[in-house]
Amino acid sequence: MDLSDLIETPAVMPTVRANSKKQLLQILAEKAAAITGIPEREIFDTILQREKLGSTGVGNGVAIPHGKLPAATRITGVFARLEAPVDFDSLDDQPVDLVFLLLAPEGAGADHLKALSRIARVLRDADTVAKIRGTDNAAAIHSFLSKAPASNAA
Repeated sequence: MDLSDLIETPAVMPTVRANSKKQLLQILAEKAAAITGIPEREIFDTILQREKLGSTGVGNGVAIPHGKLPAATRITGVFARLEAPVDFDSLDDQPVDLVFLLLAPEGAGADHLKALSRIARVLRDADTVAKIRGTDNAAAIHSFLSKAPASNAA
């Protein structure tokens, strides 16, 4: 699965300003609502409930909040590069500056897990992450996400 299947350039936010995890999730939900047509509140509530189960901050400044929505018709992503990192209760206790929101239909099952795995692999690649952190151009970030090498590390 290629990330270009999950995210389009308009879904890349290259210079997000957020003061907290909650504010960041609200910004992501607002963008996702504009892209999917699903109500912002429904998206926000879904990803907030998922965060209550455990942080989706995976370490190294990366978070992958995600959720399944009955109204979703396909797996969709929104990416944010923050101007300044925010505390995200990450596994490594480091603040987050790169966030990939993933939304999936309730019945997505294995495809949802495959998408999460692919996102994690791409955002674990040090070269890709350095390139993303080095630009505030949405098209460039989309290109880096889409063309990232597939790492064999699980």
